[in-house]
Amino acid sequence: MEIALASASNMPSTSLRSTLDSLASSFASEVLNAIRTASLDELRTETGGGTPRRGPGRPRGATASLAPRATARRPPGRLARRSPEEIAKTLGLIVAAVKAKPMRAEQIRQVLKLDKRELPRVLAEGLKTKKLKSKGQKRATTYSVA
Repeated sequence: MEIALASASNMPSTSLRSTLDSLASSFASEVLNAIRTASLDELRTETGGGTPRRGPGRPRGATASLAPRATARRPPGRLARRSPEEIAKTLGLIVAAVKAKPMRAEQIRQVLKLDKRELPRVLAEGLKTKKLKSKGQKRATTYSVA
């Protein structure tokens, strides 16, 4: 398809517009004709191999690499019922850990590698039996030996 454009002085702007419109419509019809006659395999290879592209955002598999690796996963939900002996044993471990220096609950949990759901009951038992004393409020609460 050859295009011969005349200079603007020879053609008025309306004929230029009509020429461009006819060229655009013939181009569009030729493209549609080429797509209709092409096979699906040809279309798939021309458009990127058939695999859908992911949009912007986090790349696939990035969440697994960003997540911290836990050594021992605990099942979600409620803890198993603990006997008073188990609670007393855990309280003894906490008292031994706190003897060195006062600690917050999350520090105690990290040192003894306890589940965060175990601590409230044991700490409450320690405060009730006066083996532990607390100072502060909410997350700033520190526990020490009474």
